[in-house]
Amino acid sequence: MTLVDTHCHLDFHSYDEIRADVIREAAEVGVTRIINPGTDLERCHKALRIAEQYPNVYAAVGIHPTDTADFDDATLAEVRAMAAHEKVLAIGEIGLDYHWDTSPKSAQWRALKAQLTLAAELELPVIIHNREASDDVLRILAEWTGTLPASLRGRAGVLHSFSAPWSVAERALELGFYIGFTGPVTFKNAGALRRVAAHVPLDRILVETDGPFLTPEPFRGRRPNRPAYVRYIAERLAALHDLPAANFFAQTTANAERLFRLPPAL
Repeated sequence: MTLVDTHCHLDFHSYDEIRADVIREAAEVGVTRIINPGTDLERCHKALRIAEQYPNVYAAVGIHPTDTADFDDATLAEVRAMAAHEKVLAIGEIGLDYHWDTSPKSAQWRALKAQLTLAAELELPVIIHNREASDDVLRILAEWTGTLPASLRGRAGVLHSFSAPWSVAERALELGFYIGFTGPVTFKNAGALRRVAAHVPLDRILVETDGPFLTPEPFRGRRPNRPAYVRYIAERLAALHDLPAANFFAQTTANAERLFRLPPAL
């Protein structure tokens, strides 16, 4: 059985002393590839260095909405330069976040739209962060998907660590997005989220840890979260869809390969 952790921040300092062990442990339990999205310029550069060091680790580059207060043309130019790296599979983590008050909405919108334009130009899918901003995220994405090249139609990107109502998932699916689920789908009090997950078509589901955050049951509360734990998320989703775990693992792996044009495991 194989899995892909489509979103893990291996560049965070909490992995610095254990990164090699965490990556090896993931491979030992069948997590064959990991995608590490950057969140600011420094972390994007670190994500690229990690991807260069580990054959089955890949990167995405982008500026997280909470880090967009100073976003400018020079920032975008640096993201563009990094996106040319052979191990970059997507633009992300980008999006909108209205929970934290670190970047004005106007700056977040400007950064998101600029990075979406870049992704379309480079024909790369996007990894979207959405926290308490669903209406604006969907409005901006709807405008963007209307301009996409043929190569991105049906594989525009993923709404990562999904936590919104079904109406948001349904609209995102219509726009050609995949839906990524993280540890909270395993939590005892997550009935509403599981009901959403049960309705997402099997060919549009991704599994991700969002490590070092959101550790799933049975390890909830422990940090850092590990790519090896993505199997617990996948097993919970498989049960929701009444599928054998092996079948669900294979499906989500195929989904990740299709969306990100992910190379075979080495």
